[in-house]
Amino acid sequence: MRLLGLSAFYHDSAAALVEDGRVVAAAQEERFSRKKHDAGFPAQAIQYCLDEGKVDLDGIDHVVFFEKPLIKFERLLETYLANAPRGFQSFRMAIPLWIKDKLFQKPNLEKALKAYAPSGKVDGKLLFAEHHQSHAASAFFPSPFEEAVVLTMDGVGEWATTSVAIGRGNTLETVKEIHWPHSIGLLYSAFTYYTGFKVNSGEYKVMGLAPYGEPKYVGLILDNIVDLK
Repeated sequence: MRLLGLSAFYHDSAAALVEDGRVVAAAQEERFSRKKHDAGFPAQAIQYCLDEGKVDLDGIDHVVFFEKPLIKFERLLETYLANAPRGFQSFRMAIPLWIKDKLFQKPNLEKALKAYAPSGKVDGKLLFAEHHQSHAASAFFPSPFEEAVVLTMDGVGEWATTSVAIGRGNTLETVKEIHWPHSIGLLYSAFTYYTGFKVNSGEYKVMGLAPYGEPKYVGLILDNIVDLK
């Protein structure tokens, strides 16, 4: 079983080739394009992975995209409606982009992937995993453990911002989720921006600097920003 995993159109686009549970190759598009955090279609990363595996797309069983765009669109619409008329400017800018590109991501991806298949056929190969499922799978399945609890915490996927999954053998079951807008990841991004770093880029720098600081503002944060349960 050969799987080609894709992440694209948000930040740090990448591709990975997995064969019978073994990671054969993985690369970020920025390594080839020389654009930091390149978010475009990972054309060169895909070619690199296929070359390393000595295979073309006709020899790939499934191509798996890292999230489900339609569920993400549902969250955006529900959030805009719940907060209307606030956020109208953001809504006005976001909707044309979604209508033009993101709602039609499946046919657009299939069209782009045909370049890697000598037969020109990719029908039925493209699958969409949930965002947090992708995070959890990338941690558990390459690990040496037969059983593990997998904790995923980020900004937001489709709806989930924090999730707990149980990995056993070749299965992964999500047992608990915290949903948008409650997100410790987005809180961290907000502080990253506030301290002068770039969101979705500089968080690791803030993490690295954090141990050198003093927790002066814990009370202020818990009293005014976070409702900790």
